Amino acid sequence: MLQDEICDNSDLINNTPPPKVIQSDNVDLSDKSLQVDISDALSEKDKVKFTVHTKTTLPKFQKPEFLVVRQHEEFVWLHDRFEEEEEYAGYIIPPCPPRPDFDASREKLQKLGEGEGTMTREEFAKMKQELEAEYLATFKKTVAMHEMFLTRLAHHPVFRNDHNLRVFLEYDQDLCVRGKNKMEMFGGLVKSFSKTTDEYYLSATVKDVNDFFDQEMTFLQQYHTNLKEATSRADRQTMKHKDVSDSYIRISANLLQLATTDSGKLERFLTKISETFEKIRKVEGRVASDEDLKLSDTLRYYMRDTAAAKRLLFRRLKALHAYEAANRALEKARARNKDVHAALEVAEAEKTQTAACEKFEQMSDKGKEELMDFTTRRIGAFRKNLIDLTELEIKHAKTHADLLKKCLHVLREE
Repeated sequence: MLQDEICDNSDLINNTPPPKVIQSDNVDLSDKSLQVDISDALSEKDKVKFTVHTKTTLPKFQKPEFLVVRQHEEFVWLHDRFEEEEEYAGYIIPPCPPRPDFDASREKLQKLGEGEGTMTREEFAKMKQELEAEYLATFKKTVAMHEMFLTRLAHHPVFRNDHNLRVFLEYDQDLCVRGKNKMEMFGGLVKSFSKTTDEYYLSATVKDVNDFFDQEMTFLQQYHTNLKEATSRADRQTMKHKDVSDSYIRISANLLQLATTDSGKLERFLTKISETFEKIRKVEGRVASDEDLKLSDTLRYYMRDTAAAKRLLFRRLKALHAYEAANRALEKARARNKDVHAALEVAEAEKTQTAACEKFEQMSDKGKEELMDFTTRRIGAFRKNLIDLTELEIKHAKTHADLLKKCLHVLREE
């Protein structure tokens, strides 16, 4: 009953605008010629419908403002179009937003419903309120990540002109994109394994002669590992704060129940402590929420963005491998006898070698710009979010101390 109450009532999450905190940390919003945001979202049992709002002055669009409704699979489709486009091989493709996942929140709601008989009414109501807030926060973060993906594309000087992006933003009908079946998922797993194997092979066999890219590859591989570990630790820290918040709920409820069994000074004493713990519980909940948003989410986002930067470097290594192979093929063609067929073979090899060289040089030039921008963007985001988190932690700590001081002051006067 409780799970259905939360999952089916769209008033908890419908018409709830996404938080804007992530967006301004990662992209330059000074260019107003193409602005994209998710103005509304509706969560259903098996999907989330995002209302994508676009305002633009670019001449390629048919109207200056429009709305379309999209599902997660359509965001994945758009991301895959950029990944598969050879023209964008030298760019960092913004990471695909994670699939909406409310299973953990629903599981907690279900367990709460099953344990309703073991709690007081007040304790159950407070626990339910906490889980509703957690469910809503998860939903808002999901919306924000999908909006961030579109914002990155819209503010990129090259990606914003992509045909598929215009279709995604402007076509007001369903894109007829379906989720993958089991065979396709298995095929994708095999493809992913093959890609990983190719990346290891390239790393082991192709020596990058450019110190900049060689150092970037070493740095990003270690950095991604560190981010993964830091994200795991930050998640555990956030969970501990949530556990403390839940413990305050139980302490407050039990003290309040104990107060009803007595009268006089002890009742007032216990009631006041119960009220203080309830207020501290809300502060602890805000600490957990702020750490999740400012620390864990930042680490998690840049873990995915770092993986996208690594894919750029592997694509460049692949282009370098093709260029070296073309050079070897040209040398072999020139070493053969000087007959008519050999001349044609040499001409074809020279053409292939020239094309491979141009592609590699273009990827190197664009890739260097993208990686330098990635560094600037990453440092700016971490700096801002960590400063914000520190200020919020200090604020919450002061509030926590003030609540305890006020409680002690009142108790002494009793």
